[in-house]
Amino acid sequence: MTNPYADFPNLCLKLGDHGVMHLILDGPNLNSVGPGLHRDLADVWPALNRDPDVRAVLIYGAGEAFSSGGNFDLIDNMIDGYESRARVMREARDLVLNLIAFDKPLISGIRGPAVGAGLVAGMLADISVAGKTARIIDGHTRLGVAAGDHAVVCWPLMAGMAKAKYYLLTCETLTGEEAERIGLISRCVEDDQVIEEATRIATKLAQGAPSAIQWTKHNLNHFYRQAIPAFEASLGMEWVGFGGPEVREGLASHREKRPPRFADLDGGTRA
Repeated sequence: MTNPYADFPNLCLKLGDHGVMHLILDGPNLNSVGPGLHRDLADVWPALNRDPDVRAVLIYGAGEAFSSGGNFDLIDNMIDGYESRARVMREARDLVLNLIAFDKPLISGIRGPAVGAGLVAGMLADISVAGKTARIIDGHTRLGVAAGDHAVVCWPLMAGMAKAKYYLLTCETLTGEEAERIGLISRCVEDDQVIEEATRIATKLAQGAPSAIQWTKHNLNHFYRQAIPAFEASLGMEWVGFGGPEVREGLASHREKRPPRFADLDGGTRA
């Protein structure tokens, strides 16, 4: 038989009991997202939608981390090359739009760090389960680019504008406990119970009435669809930033493990 997922070699996909597909982020440096994984993570959702054996998807990271976000190679390629920047922008857009269009139940199990590109599916999941000490960070402005990806679509809706602005502008870390308190995630459990609880929920949904669940999800996702123009604008501004000086300083500060010195940059932009 033809493997329907042969085009996604950077993803670990395992079909479990009751039609629950386990999508496991498994890579170096706390499951960081490199160019190949970024492409596959953006494009896999239509294939999962078409697979009649898949009734629900459970996404989580291997080991003790969900994902540490885009790796330095991915960011370097975007900074230095227009072609790479255009390709990754398409992937970032498709990742969000494909997740919003994905019909089947999606459950995320978040342990350890959940950052950047790896965080998109974790937050846009229909039900998110995080460990108490999980560390959720949208690190865009710390890197020196506008918060694009999924943040504008769902953070204000889930947590309210005041909390969304606070965490997206400051890049401060949200624990799983605090993320549940402000409504950013669905459930918070002990760290060692995350995958068990997420699997329980995925199995329950996989055994439920498929049309009723999918149609309910589709209608609720219209709230996200209303925010797509804002998302497109945020993505465009993020990608303009990848051609500017702030992201170079942000990336250098990450590599050198020091605070960024954005105030030392000459010039700058104004909204």
